[in-house]
Amino acid sequence: MNSDCYDLGSMIPITDNHIHLDRRGKGLLAVKEFARAGGTHIILVSKPSWTLGMEITKPSDYEPVFEETISIAREVNRSDIGVTAFPVLGVHPAEITVLSDRVGQTRAEELMIAGLEIAQRFVCENEAIAIKTGRPHYEVSESVWDTSNRIMAYGMTLARDAGCAVQLHTETADDAVIADLAVIAKRSGISPGKVVKHYAPPLIHVFEREGIFPGVLAGKGAIESALIEGSRFMMETDYIDDPERPGAVLGPKTVPRRTLQLVGRFGEEVFWKVHKENPEQVYGIEIVV
Repeated sequence: MNSDCYDLGSMIPITDNHIHLDRRGKGLLAVKEFARAGGTHIILVSKPSWTLGMEITKPSDYEPVFEETISIAREVNRSDIGVTAFPVLGVHPAEITVLSDRVGQTRAEELMIAGLEIAQRFVCENEAIAIKTGRPHYEVSESVWDTSNRIMAYGMTLARDAGCAVQLHTETADDAVIADLAVIAKRSGISPGKVVKHYAPPLIHVFEREGIFPGVLAGKGAIESALIEGSRFMMETDYIDDPERPGAVLGPKTVPRRTLQLVGRFGEEVFWKVHKENPEQVYGIEIVV
């Protein structure tokens, strides 16, 4: 079944849990593609500072990075596209490498922590719904790894204090990684159910056991595998909107197309949970269609 075979008039909600937009890329055109494919809601995540051409030298330098994401979300919400955008703001864990190369590791940690505090402020001002943090997905020194774990744990604490969710960008998740993240979450005092593992594999039973919430990357076969284990997950593309990498990681049409392809096999009810009930529960938002 392709998306054209399913009646879009039934209007099940379709939410992409992790998508980026860039004015130098497709921007709102990507949102229109998402909507035409059947998408209704996006969790719009701030891009790494350096990808926007912004050099972080002081904490306030993060403000325009976050304000750009908020501004794009407002444009989406004020447009007639029919998609609702919810901003998520934070500091990409790879900033530890970018900043350390320029200002040293100690100052890099200070700047990243300050950036997360600014993200929390925007959440408390109702300009965003969650904080993004994490640790490098590539090999780093033990010192950088320890620093990154401190920063991630602090981001969880900030989310706890703000009463919001936190999205994590980390290394590839297996049973051990998921368990480790759950331990750090519990030590930070945040409910694991408010911790979202971005770019997650379809290990739904493992995530449920540890309490962490997965945003499953909607690559080929992943959603089918996830649904066989249950419905406690969200779907995402991690669309980067980089003109030099068109369609990376997955294109903006992917989540709605995959959803509508699978409705015939798995039924509508499970997707109401994936696209509405789960994000509402995790982020404290309202998904209206």
